[in-house]
Amino acid sequence: MSRSEISRKDFLKKSGLGLAGMAMVPEVLNAQGLTAGKGQDYTLKNVRLETGFDYEGEDVVHTRTGLFSVAVSDGKIKSISPNAPGDSRAIDAKGWLMLPAFKDMHIHLDKTFYGGSWQATRRRTGGVKGMIVLEQKILPDMLKTSTARAEKLIELLQSKGSSFARSHVNIEPTSKLQPLKNLQKAIENKKDGFGVELVAFPQHGVFYTDTVPYLKEAAQMDIDFIGGLDPFSIDGAIEKTIDFTVQLALDHNKGIDIHLHESGESGLKTVEYLIKKVNENPILKKKTFVSHCFVLGKLDNAKQEEIAEQLGAAGVGIVSTIPFGGLIMPIPALYKHNVTVLTGNDSIIDHWNTFGSGSVLQKANLMAHLYGYSTEFLLSRSLKLATGNVLPLNDKGIQQWPKAGDAADVVLIDASCSAEAVARISPVKSLISKGNIVY
Repeated sequence: MSRSEISRKDFLKKSGLGLAGMAMVPEVLNAQGLTAGKGQDYTLKNVRLETGFDYEGEDVVHTRTGLFSVAVSDGKIKSISPNAPGDSRAIDAKGWLMLPAFKDMHIHLDKTFYGGSWQATRRRTGGVKGMIVLEQKILPDMLKTSTARAEKLIELLQSKGSSFARSHVNIEPTSKLQPLKNLQKAIENKKDGFGVELVAFPQHGVFYTDTVPYLKEAAQMDIDFIGGLDPFSIDGAIEKTIDFTVQLALDHNKGIDIHLHESGESGLKTVEYLIKKVNENPILKKKTFVSHCFVLGKLDNAKQEEIAEQLGAAGVGIVSTIPFGGLIMPIPALYKHNVTVLTGNDSIIDHWNTFGSGSVLQKANLMAHLYGYSTEFLLSRSLKLATGNVLPLNDKGIQQWPKAGDAADVVLIDASCSAEAVARISPVKSLISKGNIVY
């Protein structure tokens, strides 16, 4: 039995948690078996950081790393210094790789089966409108446990290395504003270890059901984005729905994040019209996103390039769950034209989906698989999908993260470098959010 294991058990015994509580305690411990609590200053030793690339000719063949000591104070990285392995007061990071904490940028924390008994999804009928009918039946019961289940879902995301999420939250006549109120309780309970931005999401349509008054009320509350859903197939009117969404966002200084599943002509017209509205209202640039946007995967190469260029110029981002099979998104073309690309798990386990893992590192791995990003360099670049576009090394191999003053939002991974972490979906060992060791 190792000294560190003994210290963990001694700590648990003294704390009254017992051995059954081991899973509740972060693995990052110092020699005395102490963890860093909320608001404490501390130092991590034996932290593995990426320092540069090794080349053969012009090809990156290896990522250099070194061990460092990292001091944390007031929720930020205070300093990065040469490693001090003999510092008995420091918390031992055991040579694990420090990366920027992950971000799940498309999820529905407000409605989930996670935390309850196992339920697989049932056979769908009637497309999205059929799912709206199903939700109208099941949401009242789901709301009874939605706060507790949202907290459990946040804990799953934390265990997979995420310290932040963009969550869509139902706003519709069936449950009115209750999903938002319930989710805000969960967010408050988890605020020391998890950050959330909220999208007021008209899951049952803006006009298809009379959601307008509830969206207007939600826009005055603590939300960040105005959402939307398939304006043509649900509401029957692209311009009317987009105009309403854009004006509501402008009136209340919110961003926009619209679900767009439509993959035909209406999907393309919706993207083009949204780009037009953002160009007419430049304050919405870099604050407007299209989630899913499956139509991009149905366009020919020339049209994909054209739309990607327009999205990049307008500052409209794409949030993709990285679909595969018969539909592969043109993410390389989006990157080429400087389109912000984000990812998320969407549904974890609910009436929409059964297969969510909670890991956005897995999404980066899937992207690398789909586009043949198998080299050291391309695998390392793929990490940005999980981190919200933050990378330890820039494209020239110069260290750009972490720096003193950066937020202490980090994940410790059992991997030698970010390329390996993506390729192997390496295990998360600890999560630090706002300086607090939360997992």
